[in-house]
Amino acid sequence: MALTKVYDAATVFKHLNGIINVYKPAGIKVKHVRNAILSNICKGLNELEQREPRRLPKSRLLLGTGTAADTVLHKIAKDTDLSDHILAAGPRYMPDDIRCAAVASLGRHTSGVLLLGLNNGLKQSSLIQRNRPVRVYHVTARMGTATENHLPDSHVTVRANNRHVTAERISGLASSMQASHQRKMYELCGVDLQTQAAYELACKGLLRPADNSQPVVYGIKLIHFERPHFTLELHTINESEQYMAALVHDMAIELRTVAHCSQLRCIRHAHFDVTDSLLRHGWHLPGIVRNMRQQRDVLEAHPQLLEQQRVDLHAAPQ
Repeated sequence: MALTKVYDAATVFKHLNGIINVYKPAGIKVKHVRNAILSNICKGLNELEQREPRRLPKSRLLLGTGTAADTVLHKIAKDTDLSDHILAAGPRYMPDDIRCAAVASLGRHTSGVLLLGLNNGLKQSSLIQRNRPVRVYHVTARMGTATENHLPDSHVTVRANNRHVTAERISGLASSMQASHQRKMYELCGVDLQTQAAYELACKGLLRPADNSQPVVYGIKLIHFERPHFTLELHTINESEQYMAALVHDMAIELRTVAHCSQLRCIRHAHFDVTDSLLRHGWHLPGIVRNMRQQRDVLEAHPQLLEQQRVDLHAAPQ
């Protein structure tokens, strides 16, 4: 199907409904990314062809004082409602005219995939959030120094030697922690991992928490090691920046050293990949419209993102 270039702002605004995948830089809050995108959308809409100002009814055109100023006014404006003119009312499109919400927020130090729903896309964003899809992170840690909040912008509190730490030790600890988290999922469901009930539960699909308060880690894997840095790949649900930073800190303690997170990057949110994320120089109206069309194709290829039978975790029996 051939695409047609549209120059009418009202037509473009009418079709601004869906999910967009933008790349959030580190050091910027989600609300600042949202404000920048909305401002750029409105700037692009206001540069397109605008509708004509409203016309005054004929009854109002007959009213006048008969003065020279009144005659000049009618000569200039004719039947145009000057109160609806751009020079009087201001730009046609403002950020408050566009509804926008994030599917899941990212911390200030975290970069990567950020999904935003625009206008009618807020319904899709709420469905994706309710299904709680897995997000994948690359978390880089720096060994040898610990900070107050386990993040790079805080004061250093402890220094320790890390020469004894090897890639094999980190990989072994990561495998052990992954098995522990997987065991905890079934314990929250009240079943033993070695039973038939656990097998039948696993066959139903991926176990998901019943609410947003329970972080769940599905996978931990070492993907890079170069002392004093190492990078982990985390597959999680309901995670937070502080939770992942604390996880790295606890791993370092088990390795008899200290560490803090130097970089956090979300590379995938469900089937939305970082390779399709809209970079900062592309946060303009044409780029956003193209990206929205790409994400629409992703949703059509994976309808389970919007309609999915979830397996919830319940509180473990007392």
